[in-house]
Amino acid sequence: MRRRAWLLSAAGAAGALVVGWGVLPQRSRLGSNRLMLPTEGDIALNGWIKVTADGAIVLAMPRSEMGQGVHTALPMLAAEELDVPLRAVRIEQAGADAIYGNVAMLVASLPFHPLDEDNEDGFGRVKTGKWVVGKIARELGINATGGSSSVADAWEVVRAAAATARASLLGAASLHWRLPVDELSVREGVVSHPSGKSAGYGELAKFAAATPPGTVRLKDRKDWKLIGRSVPRLDVPAKVNGAARFGLDVRLPGMKYAVVRLCPMLGGSPGHIDANAALAMPGAERLVLLPAYAGSTAGFAVIGKGYWQARQAAQAVLVEWRQRPRGGLDTAQIDAALENAVRGQDGFVFFERGDVAAAQKQSGPVLEAWYRAPYLAHATLEPMNCTAQVRDGKVEVWVPTQVPQMARAIAAQVAGVPLADVTVHVTLLGGGFGRRLEVDYVAQAVRVAMDSAGAPVQLVWPREEDTGHDFYRPMHVARLRASLDAQGQLAALSIKSAGDAITPRWIERGLPALAGPVDTPDKTTAEGLFDLPYGIANQHMEHVATRMGVPVGFWRSVGHSHNAFFSESFMDELATQAGQDQVEFRRKHLQRAPRYLAVLDMAADKAGWRSAPAPGRARGIALHESFGSIVVQVAEVSLQDGKPRVHRVVCAIDCGTVVNPNIVAQQMESSVIFALTAALHGRIDIQQGVVQQQNFPSYPMVRLAQAPTVETWIVASQRAPGGVGEPGVPPLAPAVGNALFLLTGKRHRALPFA
Repeated sequence: MRRRAWLLSAAGAAGALVVGWGVLPQRSRLGSNRLMLPTEGDIALNGWIKVTADGAIVLAMPRSEMGQGVHTALPMLAAEELDVPLRAVRIEQAGADAIYGNVAMLVASLPFHPLDEDNEDGFGRVKTGKWVVGKIARELGINATGGSSSVADAWEVVRAAAATARASLLGAASLHWRLPVDELSVREGVVSHPSGKSAGYGELAKFAAATPPGTVRLKDRKDWKLIGRSVPRLDVPAKVNGAARFGLDVRLPGMKYAVVRLCPMLGGSPGHIDANAALAMPGAERLVLLPAYAGSTAGFAVIGKGYWQARQAAQAVLVEWRQRPRGGLDTAQIDAALENAVRGQDGFVFFERGDVAAAQKQSGPVLEAWYRAPYLAHATLEPMNCTAQVRDGKVEVWVPTQVPQMARAIAAQVAGVPLADVTVHVTLLGGGFGRRLEVDYVAQAVRVAMDSAGAPVQLVWPREEDTGHDFYRPMHVARLRASLDAQGQLAALSIKSAGDAITPRWIERGLPALAGPVDTPDKTTAEGLFDLPYGIANQHMEHVATRMGVPVGFWRSVGHSHNAFFSESFMDELATQAGQDQVEFRRKHLQRAPRYLAVLDMAADKAGWRSAPAPGRARGIALHESFGSIVVQVAEVSLQDGKPRVHRVVCAIDCGTVVNPNIVAQQMESSVIFALTAALHGRIDIQQGVVQQQNFPSYPMVRLAQAPTVETWIVASQRAPGGVGEPGVPPLAPAVGNALFLLTGKRHRALPFA
């Protein structure tokens, strides 16, 4: 506890010293109307909301759409407060101002225990820490889509911006008609008065821009007409009819294509290159060397008239590849090194309560188990790509990215131009999962465009490069020890894990100005281990942060993705040792966590936990909290030809206030398929620095015939929204593993199960 308190105090002190805020209030995020893109006929009322001449609403969109439904959820917030139909709201890409930064994502990075806030009165440590980091986040203004934070971050600011615009529009009508504002009402974007006077938002917008909003009030929950309803997603029609534009759909006049080929050994580089025969092939034009941009491995790209010509020519280049100076990486050696780190190195203590050693001496025998998780690739269905044009000292980029400001910064750096001379267009993302929080492929595209005589160039990574040169989810090893008392209750639990820390490496690559000489403790290494909700009097949670040399990055649900497998599988082991039902064992340890208990009970009830499963099947259960949401999953599993077959997954979730229940269900289904793919098949093996998996035959995904039925049940809540894009991933693997134990009597402590 002292170490955690020191960490937060240091953050607060640093904020006060650097910025000199004292007790100043949080900076407003509404912004000036000058921040909105000037479009003829549109009137901006603040930094988020514009009104068109025909009364439609334009919302500044700072978040990337990668299938999670943010291009529907955020417009729903604006439509609700403005009293307009959802179809009347359209979006435009937000600019680079700090008001569009993702504050919620940075606040969520604080290493608080999930029960801390509930047990704290007044403006104490938790609220102070969040307040300080919130202020820092507002100043930094880092625009990123990640951490399941888009709705959580927009919840207050988008509603406030829309409510403020509504107040200005009503005020304009009141002044124009000389009628009390309290007598006016709004219905579907039309302001009216009982006398018969009425006007649409489009007619009032010009007056509203010069009218102070006066008193601004957010709608009361009881008056919501849109929030909480399962309305169709706005992005579906364009995706169905082919009008949607992903990165690979960009087409520009005179556009060329480039295909990358990187050194197959991670961290290696090209030596002698013979491209004569390759560049003599039809459609091939030029070879461009690519240094190790933003953490990538060095290589080259070949420019061609079309993608296929460029790819064929890139494969035909004769090259002598050089191993990295420190020798080739090997996952078997890394696994052994991580185990040694757990056994012999001191780590950072993220959470400590009571006296574990004393409690274990006084209780029953100590159960010890070692758990392992492999490196994983993101395997987005749209491989890495970026279209860039460098002409007349200006850079223009079209890219599927989760971090548009970082993409803009790396483009300016590579091209050697001021930031103001770079324009970034964010396309739809064909999958992100954290991979597109990186900007290596943006740097490569700009470098290639610099050698293209002003023509736009679309740079594409073939699938083999995408799998073989990812920023992988780190490999982790954990040792868990616990003892039970005479009543079968957990008396003591200690967890020590080892694995690379992601956040310091990501900062070094994308935000080097914020990188320090010494890594600060990274919450993502221990999340899902140090923050368990179970009532255990004696706990010790420690992590050894390593640096194994493999490029690592954020992967959907980050540390929770493997740490939940460790902790929830071990909870099942303890229930078995105690001779107790898996649900009842968890219930006994959640008596001081009613929110978690409610989700557990709902999942067990909807899955029919008390009834016997079909012959040859077993049910496993797992509970996990991540990104502000609690998810419990029950997996019904059988063995077919000796392999796991998951038939049904029941998900119960408490994600706070629900904006669109349909999107929540979609994300639970998506998470189950994504997590099941990893649990059954996912692993990256490296030998002599070369990733052995290259394409989907060797890095398979769950197919339609293997997909389970997924049921989603939502616990009603009035809390602020939590995340939904990632929280459904962590419980799946332990739920399946716990079911497999009941089927086979064998405890699976390493992923993947296959």
